[in-house]
Amino acid sequence: MTFYLNDLGILCASGTGKQNVLQAVLSGSRAGLQASDEFTPGRELFLGRINQMLPALPQHWQLYDCRNNQLLMAAITQIMPTIESMRNQFGAHRIGMVLGTSTSGIRNTERALAAKAQTGQTPATYHYKQQQMGAGVDFLARYLGIGGPCHTVSTACSSSGKAFLSARRLLALKLCDAVIVGGADSLCSLTVNGFTALESVSRSLCKPFGQQRDGINIGEAAALFVMSRQPGPVVLRGAAATSDAHHFSAPDPSGKAVMQAMQYAQQQAVITPNQVDYVNLHGTATLLNDAMESRASFQLFGENTPVSSSKGMTGHTLGAAAALELGLCWLLLTSNDPHGQLIANINDDQIDPALPQLHWLHVGETLGRPIKVCQSNSFAFGGSNVSLLVGQA
Repeated sequence: MTFYLNDLGILCASGTGKQNVLQAVLSGSRAGLQASDEFTPGRELFLGRINQMLPALPQHWQLYDCRNNQLLMAAITQIMPTIESMRNQFGAHRIGMVLGTSTSGIRNTERALAAKAQTGQTPATYHYKQQQMGAGVDFLARYLGIGGPCHTVSTACSSSGKAFLSARRLLALKLCDAVIVGGADSLCSLTVNGFTALESVSRSLCKPFGQQRDGINIGEAAALFVMSRQPGPVVLRGAAATSDAHHFSAPDPSGKAVMQAMQYAQQQAVITPNQVDYVNLHGTATLLNDAMESRASFQLFGENTPVSSSKGMTGHTLGAAAALELGLCWLLLTSNDPHGQLIANINDDQIDPALPQLHWLHVGETLGRPIKVCQSNSFAFGGSNVSLLVGQA
């Protein structure tokens, strides 16, 4: 059974919409990563903030009004014609939804608690539902009027990657004819301060796989796909998850389970590593992740397969990262570029010579032919690993 990714709505610190995001990441722009002390007063950190105006939720949906749902609205608006086509073809009851997130509307609760501490009262506009992990699915399903199975996956930074495995299962079991799948995460004090407490946040712009790397830049994003069995421009050829449970926050240095996830995805696609044209690495710019992932990738791909981390431009968007970075692969595959320009590993640093020397991409570098197959990795706390493999239809 073949599963197609028929359309994509996307926004992140690099821009909003397919063309804007693709142009920004191909140019190597880091303009979306900006210094701010909003969440850490007195200490500026670089954050991947979306500065474009976000759509307001309709008045009768104010119960769900939070930034995370505004991100989802901005993404869903981009793919409404495809959703309407699927609804007309299959009926609303045959369309499902699976989203990944790790923050939902937590920022609303932070503001509500701050207001209550000052005034003794919670703002009238606040409702606990805004921060529930299922708030995005609950809101979008009601807003769209769809009746298929709808649920949320929250496994930290692999959340939206796991959503694709769940969506594929809904289609394979013929419980749905189309599934809206992806994820969203918005900036909030909990995650910014949490990662800061773990000493995982960079003091400057992040440096994926760089010699001077010292942590992540946290970002926000939303990426939503329409996935179905109906022919579309991109095929989900493989989707695999593994778990090593090595440590609460540190990756298994051997990278064994990470390599297995990549291998399982390739086995599903019935391809060999040398048939993968580009790999979007998890590449958080932390010491341990980059060391582990580069070793695992070198064992599987060697030194010839082009690789990069796009987080040097978008920031690490946590629960939305897997969907966002698969979205970047979707954009490469649908760009119709005969030369196959690829996404560079932007870090304003030299690659750490202690790491295996993979084929690290530079701005403007091309494959020399159209891009046919891309693979994307996402890893999370607790050893939750996902690898997704997509190809031109």
